[in-house]
Amino acid sequence: MCGIFASFRNEDVLSYKPKALQLSKRIRHRGPDWSGNITKNSTILVHERLAIVGLDTGAQPITSPCGDYILCVNGEIYNHIQLREKTPEYGYKTLSDCEPIIPMYLKHDIEAPDHLDGMFAFCLYDAKQDRIVAARDPIGVVTMYMGRSSKSPKTVYFASELKCLTDDCDNIIAFPPGHIYDSKTDKITRYFNPDWLDEDRIPSTPLDLKQVRYSLERAVRKRLMAEVPYGVLLSGGLDSSLIASIAARETEKANKEMSPSQYDSEESHLAGIDKDGNLHSAGWSRLHSFAIGLPDAPDLKAAKKVAKFIGSIHHEHTFTLEEGLDALDDVIYHLETYDVTTIRASTPMFLLSRKIKAQGVKMVLSGEGSDEIFGGYLYFAQAPSASEFHTECVKRVKNLHLADCLRANKSTLAWGLEARVPFLDREFLQLCMNIDPKEKLINQKEGRIEKYILRKAFDTTDEPDVQPYLPEEILWRQKEQFSDGVGYSWIDGLKDTADRVVSDEMFAAPKSSWGDDIPTTKEAYWYRLKFDALFPQKTVADTVMRWIPKADWGCAEDPSGRFAKIHEQHVDN
Repeated sequence: MCGIFASFRNEDVLSYKPKALQLSKRIRHRGPDWSGNITKNSTILVHERLAIVGLDTGAQPITSPCGDYILCVNGEIYNHIQLREKTPEYGYKTLSDCEPIIPMYLKHDIEAPDHLDGMFAFCLYDAKQDRIVAARDPIGVVTMYMGRSSKSPKTVYFASELKCLTDDCDNIIAFPPGHIYDSKTDKITRYFNPDWLDEDRIPSTPLDLKQVRYSLERAVRKRLMAEVPYGVLLSGGLDSSLIASIAARETEKANKEMSPSQYDSEESHLAGIDKDGNLHSAGWSRLHSFAIGLPDAPDLKAAKKVAKFIGSIHHEHTFTLEEGLDALDDVIYHLETYDVTTIRASTPMFLLSRKIKAQGVKMVLSGEGSDEIFGGYLYFAQAPSASEFHTECVKRVKNLHLADCLRANKSTLAWGLEARVPFLDREFLQLCMNIDPKEKLINQKEGRIEKYILRKAFDTTDEPDVQPYLPEEILWRQKEQFSDGVGYSWIDGLKDTADRVVSDEMFAAPKSSWGDDIPTTKEAYWYRLKFDALFPQKTVADTVMRWIPKADWGCAEDPSGRFAKIHEQHVDN
């Protein structure tokens, strides 16, 4: 993962270059390994690199052999080996997984992103046509923003984070996932059009548990492509534990199958999945797992149990309430949001990412997306029907780029750590978003707890020849949202502090500039004050989405899972 900044059709680009470099420096935390830039005609592209694949030759911006096409990418293209095989006529200059985007553009024009399997945000400048195209991955795992200035309406800006655009732009949007911008038409159009995106379409595909399992295994396998040490974020919940279990198996399998001679071959440095489905990776021979929480947090206990079961080298970290509170300003600066749910969950992830980077790891797998796909949040138990359950799932997946994807991307990359999310694999989404939603419904009387079908897909009780993926008590453990699982006193401490900081008089007099977006709790009010101090420009606030559970389902306003009616009672930590 990296950071990108681009200014297209800048009237005085040579004079603007020093400023462009300074603006890009604001996101150097995303790519601390190297910086690069290219100016062509009236366009400048700047790249801050985090080297994970193509270590020796993958510096960006990448130029085509003829020099007419210049590419800046933030992300990973998992099918780059297959794309290289489909475009042998192109004169590849690097081993970067991102370089195939150029021949895909030459072959498919603005349909190129639909041929990419990965997480990405890119800007590609076509000097022949003085044209720029910019695209974002289907779900928005990777962040990207687009801005314009009323003072220079022909100029268009792109950046991985908002903070690069606030100086020059008075109109900023979060670039929509699954879309591409083409300067030739000056329009943003959708390239990703799966049938499940239609909220009114209720699927009826029968459940195939084996396919759910195999598809997730493939999703994890392809995300292990790396030439650097990697690990997994292990909270001890179902989602991260499944990802960790699969990753441990795949890592062991890949190391057994790779002969010593292959380690020194050029092919071994093409990290990814080859045409035969084999994993090429240069990570550690044994998986490392990482967990964080307040002392004695429920997640820490569960994570330790999982790590022992799957045989990972486990690293447990703790933080104090004071350390979490001290980090809030930095978290909001990096996250660029004031959403309560996002800030609660991002702070432990932000603190853990710093610890992980200090231990020499540059890439981790994470479990985001499962709750949206399978209706795993506890409030889904209050869905009045299967159709409404499904519609809510689709809405939640569509908004991931403003919530959990944003959190995972920015919390980790604040320290130059990349997070990959197997649950948001295109193939896995196509399979699981088309399952009849009746199969996903939560029904405690029938023993169908949240994410029942995902749990059942990895339940090998009736398969004596298959090694269990997880201990039974973890496979069937009730959902704990990350901000709860790190220790219930974390959220309680945030609320108590907000009550002390925000007086009743302040709370009763919200800022007029907030319009209708008025905080309904003192905690939300406190975060909004911090956000405004860091980002006073209104156009930045317009990119934020605040999320609360569905009131029309009778859900509690507080997004914590503890307030859901079906949450089991636990002793506070």
